[in-house]
Amino acid sequence: MTQVPSFAYLCDAARSLGAADATVIPASDIVVENRVTLKCRAGCIGYGKKLTCPPYVPTPDEFRKVLSEYQYALLVKFISPANAEPDVICSIYRYWLDPDAPAAKKEAATQFWKNHFNGTGAFAPMMLELERVAFNAGNPFALAFVNGSCRLCETCNVKGGICIHPTQARIPEHAVGVNMVKTAEKAGMPIRFPVQGHPELMALLLID
Repeated sequence: MTQVPSFAYLCDAARSLGAADATVIPASDIVVENRVTLKCRAGCIGYGKKLTCPPYVPTPDEFRKVLSEYQYALLVKFISPANAEPDVICSIYRYWLDPDAPAAKKEAATQFWKNHFNGTGAFAPMMLELERVAFNAGNPFALAFVNGSCRLCETCNVKGGICIHPTQARIPEHAVGVNMVKTAEKAGMPIRFPVQGHPELMALLLID
């Protein structure tokens, strides 16, 4: 069995920044599946609209090669402040985007996303801070991944082909094929899925 260093300073830093939990796992325990990115293509309104999302990021096969060069990863759990009733959360995208959705459910879905986006806006900067902490502790290739697509620009510079905020923008894990549900379960830090109450969000920091 791989002996995993504690990296206690990173776990402590994550919790001090507001994470609900954090643990270090072998990078080999990160579950990467080709099918995950199909959900980006078939189920996400941001597909092809951001340089940090498919098809502009490494494919799952390319990411597996990158991942093989890392030893460890920090798995970080955040809790969204947003909450929705079960009969809304089960079809949250449809109620949010469908113009013919019942007015009450559309309003509830809209409020959910407003609370979610407002409340989780600090999560990506938290991961960048953890990346900085790891880097300064002697891990020159520390690299953060974030939950959810980039929100730095109202419209991404996709046509120009170059990110205008390269020091801040990071790729979502699922965009490169990481199955976060399986990875979190394997790490002994499972997330509730389907979502119940407040969504639990996971993020990764590769360490080396």
